Amino acid sequence: MTAEEYWKSSGLTGKYEAWSFGEAPDKLADLVLRGVKTATCSAYDLYRINNEPIPQAGEYSVILSSAGEPLCIVKTLKVRVTEFDKVSAEHAFKEGEGDLSLEYWREVHKNFLTNELASVNMKFDGDTKVVCEEFEVVYK
Repeated sequence: MTAEEYWKSSGLTGKYEAWSFGEAPDKLADLVLRGVKTATCSAYDLYRINNEPIPQAGEYSVILSSAGEPLCIVKTLKVRVTEFDKVSAEHAFKEGEGDLSLEYWREVHKNFLTNELASVNMKFDGDTKVVCEEFEVVYK
């Protein structure tokens, strides 16, 4: 089933984005499906460089597997742009990864963001802005 077919089967209307998580898409999508992961983050500068708007509260996303199969639909509840070093322990917990601690989150996301920014010849540091999103599953 395509993302478009999945969207139509949900009964929801309007616009949506379809995407998979950047690193370990199947593992992270499974956390979403189990209700463990209710937040994510991304590098703010990548939106700026690609001239794309940052996510907004109220938007919908079809979450895809690594094979491009739709797994669920989430609705964005909150979006906040902040510096990496200012991401809260609460947000780290909501990301649902590892031991749910801020320390674990920082270690994993430092590596992830370093690689993401290196792909566009940018450097990561503690002042790097990140887009922190909270969401809820509305269809699976």
